[in-house]
Amino acid sequence: MNDSVQIRRERLAAARALMAAHGVDALIIPSADPHMSEYLPVYWQGRAWLSGFTGSVGTLVITQDFAGLWTDSRYWVQAPMQLEGTGIELQKMQRHSPSHSAFLAERLPAGATVAIDGAVLSVNDCDTLKAAFADKNIQLVTTLDLLAQIWTDRPTLPAEPIYEHPSQFVDTTATEKLAKVRAAMAEKGATAHLISSLDDVAWLVNLRGSDVEYNPVFLSHLLITADTATLFVDQNKLNDEIKQGLANAGIATADYVAVIDAVAGVQGTLLIDPSRMAVGTLVKLSHDVTTVYAINPSTLLKAIKSDADIEHIREAMRQDGAALCEFFSEFEAKLAKGEKVTELDVDRMLNEARSRQPHHISPSFGTIAGYRGNGAIVHYSATEDNFATIEGDGLLLIDSGAQYYNGTTDITRMASCGIVSDDEKRDVTYVLKAHIGLANAHFPEGLPSGQIDVLARIHLWQQGLDYGHGTGHGVGYFMNVHEGPQVISVHAPATAERVLKRGMITTNEPGLYREGKWGIRLENCVVHVPAHETEFGTFLKFDDLTLCPFDTRLILPELLTTEEKAWLNSYHQRVHDELIDRVSGDAKAWLIERTKAV
Repeated sequence: MNDSVQIRRERLAAARALMAAHGVDALIIPSADPHMSEYLPVYWQGRAWLSGFTGSVGTLVITQDFAGLWTDSRYWVQAPMQLEGTGIELQKMQRHSPSHSAFLAERLPAGATVAIDGAVLSVNDCDTLKAAFADKNIQLVTTLDLLAQIWTDRPTLPAEPIYEHPSQFVDTTATEKLAKVRAAMAEKGATAHLISSLDDVAWLVNLRGSDVEYNPVFLSHLLITADTATLFVDQNKLNDEIKQGLANAGIATADYVAVIDAVAGVQGTLLIDPSRMAVGTLVKLSHDVTTVYAINPSTLLKAIKSDADIEHIREAMRQDGAALCEFFSEFEAKLAKGEKVTELDVDRMLNEARSRQPHHISPSFGTIAGYRGNGAIVHYSATEDNFATIEGDGLLLIDSGAQYYNGTTDITRMASCGIVSDDEKRDVTYVLKAHIGLANAHFPEGLPSGQIDVLARIHLWQQGLDYGHGTGHGVGYFMNVHEGPQVISVHAPATAERVLKRGMITTNEPGLYREGKWGIRLENCVVHVPAHETEFGTFLKFDDLTLCPFDTRLILPELLTTEEKAWLNSYHQRVHDELIDRVSGDAKAWLIERTKAV
């Protein structure tokens, strides 16, 4: 047993001792913070600290005789490796398997006590747990943070400075955005609105930060009434210029931790998004206040990019495309010379190429460079202790992106090393057919986003193939790389808000994964643009934003239809035309070669 495993077993034992001392029969530790973020500051990465599992999604459940980690199919390969020896069992989240709430409701005796820190428990999830436990009178305690008592060297909260989203890239002021939110509040009869989701706050006030790795956001809450707005944030992060800008927009500031006491003063009707609001934040809310549950109006507003936003994003995609030409030409040259290249080198080379582009800030997520079997781990991450050298024959999956002042990018491409088998090429080709199937879609505006997932998957289903993740997610504008409300997935429940609208930016990323062999994913960002206006309504289509060739050496052209070849050739001609004047030397030669027609 290595030291890391032993440490986690000791932490698990310490948690159980505290549970016994407090009369707690089960402890739940989710992947969450008070803002219901997907990616968390280290301070709130308690589940990873205790279990060793580092995926972005997962819920740890501990009883005196059981410990389980619930996570989705993206992590079914990664999780067992990271949990090995800890005594924590992987519980696969899938349609016919019990959720952690159902599992506990079945396993625990009547009258048992379950603890979860309310600071990291959403209102929706709290209601789900209570409903699951009601029949057996299982008590849910949300005011007890056992993790804090054993995590004695817990990191401090991040304290990075906040900065303005440069005005040249912003076409709507904070004042104008607040007016739109207040109009939405009035429609719902709300006199106050509390926002805890970090991307919504940052978008509304036109500020950015570095509190969450890869996401340009900062820890904060925003309380809005008909005539006031208060930003709750660490005051040390604000310079005088930003404070003045906020004041000019009618936004006061208060300490980050003051939000809980401020909630106590709310009167009338409070609008909150129950999926993005922690019960701990509302602990002092008066029982006299009426709560209205609805998606944050800002979430819907920021999902629709303005024409000016889209033009900025197109330029960011050109910059990103030029950087990718430089990267791939350098990468392939190194392999051709027999130089040693590792998965870690791929990440470094990508970041270096992108950093030379104007307005570059950072990666938009941790690069996924998975060679051979590592590519089948959907959210694989190479580390200094665990990485592969790219040598011999095989496929390399590269999923990467960047944050620019003028846009956020997210792209996945396949690269080859040595000789690629026909079986590998066949899989790549079917994933490409799935990608093209969705890329060519026309659909009614307002269609539930999950309904078009089949247009990609059908090309794999017909071969008896499939993949476990969604086919597309929203992308922010110099914001989180994963943004709602739209999700192209057969697995995502349809809601009134999860629909396709003009101006949204979404990914198109079907995949195919053969455990221990290879993984394939082909991803572009697309913008929803008008297609038809007929007596049957308004129809939209996708316009590709991402500019980077697909490696045609990895496909079997005979499996593509005439229409699919035409799409591929047209896309490659566009990539060539948009990037040819932005690259030179080896990168230009690489672009010309990789955009030749099939």
